[in-house]
Formats: sequence, C-alpha cells, structure tokens
Amino acid sequence: QVQVVESGGGLVQAGGSLRLSCQASTYTLSRYVVGWFRQAPGKEREGVAVMQAAVAGSATYADSVKGRFTISKDDDNWSTLYLQMTSLKPEDTAMYYCAAGPNRWPLSLHQADFAFWGQGTQVTVSS
Repeated sequence: QVQVVESGGGLVQAGGSLRLSCQASTYTLSRYVVGWFRQAPGKEREGVAVMQAAVAGSATYADSVKGRFTISKDDDNWSTLYLQMTSLKPEDTAMYYCAAGPNRWPLSLHQADFAFWGQGTQVTVSS
C-alpha cells in the first residue's frame, strides 16, 4: 500500500507556470509507475503524464500537454514526484491527481493501471 499526497496547486494567469509535488509514503518510487491525472469540471478524469520512476526518460504525455509539462522525480528523494507545468492555458484548469501503480511496460495513460491515488490539488488558470 502506497499513500501519495499532492501539493503545489493554485491560481495562475495564462502563460504562467506551476510545479506540483507528490510525496509518497514509500521510501522509494523505483518499483512503481507514477503519473499525474486531471479532472476538469463536468469532464472525465484524464491522464496527463506517466513515467517509470526508475527509468530516466521513460515519460509519456498526453498530446495536450506535450512540450509544456514535464514529469520528473526528485533525484535526491526518490519518494517525491513533480509535474512542472509551463505555458499554462485556461483549459488546463482542473483538479490534478498523483497516482502510482505496479511497474509495467509499455507505459500508458490508463487510469486502471494505477492502484494508489491522492486526494488531488486544484489548479486554476485565469485568462
């Protein structure tokens, strides 16, 4: 069982940046696939970015965020995951969730691959 807690959400203007953090209860995320998902009001939850925590450069992204968002882990603290968001748009407004699941390949943005979820952190992008 892994518990994850998100932080770093907030209100930002369009074009701005935010970095979300996810702190896991395990001492290392190296045995897991980890990812970020989001759910906007009235919409279904969707995958944003996922990676194998132990494999550098393994990330895959939703088309809507490619080139703007970067998922990474803290190299000094393998229980911490980040989502760096740049060039934010109003359509990025959503509740953002961190998730972890058993290692698998290939990576996918399917929610069913993730067993452990946080409570979410709200990101609001104003126009």
